[in-house]
Amino acid sequence: MLAGHSLPLRPMAAPAHKTTHTLKTPERIGKYLIINEVGRGSTGTVYLSHDPYYGRDVAIKVYTIDAGGDNERARIARKMFLSEAHMVGMLQHPNILPIYDAGEENGHCYVVTEHVHGARTLATYCRPDNLLQLDDVVELMFKCAKALHYAHSRGVIHRDIKPSNIMLTTDSDVRIIDFGIALVAGSEISRIEGIAGSPSYMSPEQVQSLELTHQSDLYSLGAVMYELLTGVRPFRAGNLAKLLHQIVYATPAPIHTLRQDVPEEIENVVGVAMQKEPARRYRSGLDLAAELTRVHQKLRQAYSRMDQQEQFGLLRRLKFFHDFSHAEIHEVMRASHWQDYSSGEEIVKEGEMDDRFYIIVSGHCAVERHGQATGMLSAGECFGETSYVPGAKRTATIRAVDAVTALKVSATLLEQVSASCQLRFNQVFLRALISRLQSSERHPRRD
Repeated sequence: MLAGHSLPLRPMAAPAHKTTHTLKTPERIGKYLIINEVGRGSTGTVYLSHDPYYGRDVAIKVYTIDAGGDNERARIARKMFLSEAHMVGMLQHPNILPIYDAGEENGHCYVVTEHVHGARTLATYCRPDNLLQLDDVVELMFKCAKALHYAHSRGVIHRDIKPSNIMLTTDSDVRIIDFGIALVAGSEISRIEGIAGSPSYMSPEQVQSLELTHQSDLYSLGAVMYELLTGVRPFRAGNLAKLLHQIVYATPAPIHTLRQDVPEEIENVVGVAMQKEPARRYRSGLDLAAELTRVHQKLRQAYSRMDQQEQFGLLRRLKFFHDFSHAEIHEVMRASHWQDYSSGEEIVKEGEMDDRFYIIVSGHCAVERHGQATGMLSAGECFGETSYVPGAKRTATIRAVDAVTALKVSATLLEQVSASCQLRFNQVFLRALISRLQSSERHPRRD
C-alpha cells in the first residue's frame, strides 16, 4: 500500500526541499504545475499542484511504476493506478474525494484529485487523549455511510475503509479517499490479487479471501467507528496471524468498558455493523445511515432543555403543521431534531448538498443568492426542500437574522414515516412551490 496515500490533503511540517529523498521534484506533470511534495510512500509520491485551466489547486499522486527491480511492487503500483484511473469522474458525491484526471507521461503514471486545504485524516482522532464528541462521531459516520451507499449503488466496493482514508475538512465535513484497491463491478482492472486492505479494519470474509459484497465496507466502517469512540482498535495482536484469527473468531471488548459515556444505542450500531456474518449486518449504507440518524436525534434530545410536550406545543401552533394530525407531528419529531442558531450564523450554504430541510420554529432568516439578500423567512416557514431531490444542490444561502430555532428534518428518515405523513409534507411543499413561483419575479425567497 502507498503509506502516504492519506497525505495528499495534509500540510507538511517542513518545505519539500528539506525532505530526505534523492528524486528531484518535477516542475510540471502534464499540464499541472508542481508546487511541492506533500507525501511519499512505497508505491508513489503525492504533490500539491496547480491546474492552470480551472485555476484551482489539486493533488497529484504519481505512482512508482519503476520499483528498482521489484517487479511485484511495480505490478501492484500499476494495477492501483489503472484502478483509480478507471474511476475518473465515476463517483461524484460531496463526501467522496473526486478524481479529476489521470494520465501517463515520460513513464510517470499519475492521478489528479481534489486538494482540500488544511484537512486531516480521522486517524488524528483515534487517540484516547484526542477523541471527538459522541454526536460528532455519529454525524461523521452518517456521512460516510451515505457516501458508501452511493459508491455501492454504482458497483464500487472500497475495500480499504480506515481512519487514514477518511479526511476531515476544516469545516467539519468528510471525504472518503483512496480507491486504489477498490472493486468495480464488471471491471477486471480492479482485480488486484495479493492486496486485501489494511488488516485491522478488514472484515472476516476479507481476511479469508472470500467473495466480497458492499457489506464488507460497512464492517470496516464499524471498526473505524469503534476506534473513534474508544481510541483503540477493535482487535489488537502481536503478529498478523493472531490478528486475523481474532477478526474471524473473537469478539471486541465492549465499548462501554473503554469509554463509559457511550450510550447503549451507539454501541449497538457498532455491534451490528461488525457482525461476523455479512447477512447479520446492515443491509446497506442507507440503513446504517438511518440508524445513525436515530441515534443522533436521541443524543440531541438528551441535550435539549425543552421536553417533548413543549416541543409538540410549539409545532402545533406553526402554520406549517396546521393540516398535520397529532400522530403525524410526533412522527416528524422522531425524524428530526431541534437546533439553535445565533444572529448572523449561516444555516445552509448555496451550492452545497445534504439530506435535511428546515422548518423555522422561532426567529427570522435572510435568503441570499450570490451574496445578495433576496428575501426573508419567519416562523412557520420552511427552506431546503431541495434535499427531497437526490443530488440537488442548495440554490440559496440561509442566514439567521436574529436568534433562530429550527427543526432539522432528515429526508432519509422521512422516507420511513407513514404514507399519510409523507403526503402532508408533499402538500405543504407543493403549496410553498406554487407560492414561490407566483412571487418569484418580485421577491424570490428560498432554495
